[in-house]
Amino acid sequence: MSPTFAVAFGGGGARGLAHIHVIEALDELGIRPVSIAGSSIGAIMGAGMAAGMTGREMHDYARSILGRRAQVAMRMWRARPGSLAEMVEGGLRVTQFSIERVLKAFLPPEIPGTFEDLKIPLRVTATDYFGHQLWVFRDGDLNSALAASAAIPALFSPVKRGGRLLIDGGIYNPVPFDLVEKDADIVIAVDVVGAPSVLRRKKPNSIDLMFGATQLMMQSIIAGKLEHNRPEILLRPPVSRFRVLDFLKVDAVMHETVAIKDELKRAVDAALREREKPVAA
Repeated sequence: MSPTFAVAFGGGGARGLAHIHVIEALDELGIRPVSIAGSSIGAIMGAGMAAGMTGREMHDYARSILGRRAQVAMRMWRARPGSLAEMVEGGLRVTQFSIERVLKAFLPPEIPGTFEDLKIPLRVTATDYFGHQLWVFRDGDLNSALAASAAIPALFSPVKRGGRLLIDGGIYNPVPFDLVEKDADIVIAVDVVGAPSVLRRKKPNSIDLMFGATQLMMQSIIAGKLEHNRPEILLRPPVSRFRVLDFLKVDAVMHETVAIKDELKRAVDAALREREKPVAA
């Protein structure tokens, strides 16, 4: 009997475009995961895969939107606050954009409205702000779950659902491989958090420092998890030079991370060979 696979897609904003290469490689290998987990951008990519989209379809869709500034501008205009009352609700904020509106403007139509309509089971992480804990969605409304998971503090408003105030799932679980480790024989985890990079050769401003500090915090969480348990395959595409909102650099991100496809194929081959070794008496 062939071994089963599960995939955990990590958070990282635009750096998570690299997840598309992983999905393409799995398609080329003929691997269909039995379960998927995702945080933030990883939840969005995971939803696309769970909905039945191929990596090529996701790649083409991302380039058709993010590769054209006019398309991005038009969709962001759709995501603007619907009224003055909505704009000033709760006081003036750093941004007036709701992540729920943004996702409605940008998500492909193949992603359904509920978890129950997905073709592969999906778990989506969020952080319960006042509950001080990880929250995991696996049923019900999918759009609000994805929005909660991607609600990056200081960029987007929190998402209210079920009496909870929810923010970015990557805060508590940047790469949620632990959520699927019991579902399959082989777990693939993809870390696109990155780390502050000197490659930009500029003095970091306050925004860079805030996001860089968050990257360091998330990497610390990942390191702590790996000390206790490791997935069979852990991938870390070279994404550190990209910022969290560098979505317009879709071509550059995809070009610089394409090698992750071959790395995954080699890792899968090694994992399968390891499982075929006879057990010592």
